[in-house]
Amino acid sequence: MAKSKKSSKKTNSSSKAEKVEKDKTVKTEKVEKSEKKTEKKEKGFFGKLFARKFDESENILTIFKSKKIYGAILGEVLGTMILTVVLLTLGVYQPLYLLFVFLAVTVAVYAFSGANLNPIVTVGMMVTRRMSAIRGVLYLLAQLVGAWFGLLVLTAFVKGSGSESELPKMAEVADGMFWGVTMLEFFGATLIGFFFARALQYKRSVFTFAAVVGGGVMIAFVAVYLLSYNYFELTDNFILNPAVALMYQILPTGAEGVGELLGKVALALLTYVIFPVIGGAVGFLVADSASILSEEEVKAIK
Repeated sequence: MAKSKKSSKKTNSSSKAEKVEKDKTVKTEKVEKSEKKTEKKEKGFFGKLFARKFDESENILTIFKSKKIYGAILGEVLGTMILTVVLLTLGVYQPLYLLFVFLAVTVAVYAFSGANLNPIVTVGMMVTRRMSAIRGVLYLLAQLVGAWFGLLVLTAFVKGSGSESELPKMAEVADGMFWGVTMLEFFGATLIGFFFARALQYKRSVFTFAAVVGGGVMIAFVAVYLLSYNYFELTDNFILNPAVALMYQILPTGAEGVGELLGKVALALLTYVIFPVIGGAVGFLVADSASILSEEEVKAIK
């Protein structure tokens, strides 16, 4: 009897201790949640806009320790390669076909890398701190490599078929049209950045994500095409993807002098690389600003 009473007392005391520990844990969790809510409220508009949304432990020393980064890089290479082949063959004149291509490629690659497939998107992700700088640089390099592979594949088919058709080239921007074409690229890139940022809010559903991204890209292509045709009488001076644009041989190789050549190269880079990536970043910032003002939580990338 004495032993049973002692054992019951020990059991009661241990259960009480467990309850106390549980209560402490619950209180701690509540305090942490309230602190997080307070921090969010205290952050100003710009604090929320540029808050870090990627894993803080990811840096140049840790990123290569995970096998996932290699799958992500491979996904960006393959996805960009497919898009490059399609864009170099169809161009931007078959929006319905391009929509299905973008949907298929986005769904196929999303699980690997999030399906950026465009420097416009990757730079926007970096500016809004959804992606670490090292991951962003790796994605950009992967996209350039993928676009180059796409050009190699197309070149092999053209030469292997014995066809005399030339590889695609972007039409040279006529004198006085530089800012017009540049603003078209900027505007289209802004639309792509905006829709991609909005699609990230629905990233749990891959098909919804792909639909928003694909639809946004098509809206950008159609809008820029109509603007360029109606106001500038141009139809083949935009591509809305800096990696693919470089494969379109936008960089001139000849001029009367070195100074003139460098000037032409600088203008081409401004039109098809620099302004588009700035436009993509602007699109992301506009989308995030709207989310903050509407008190919608900007979701982190995991």
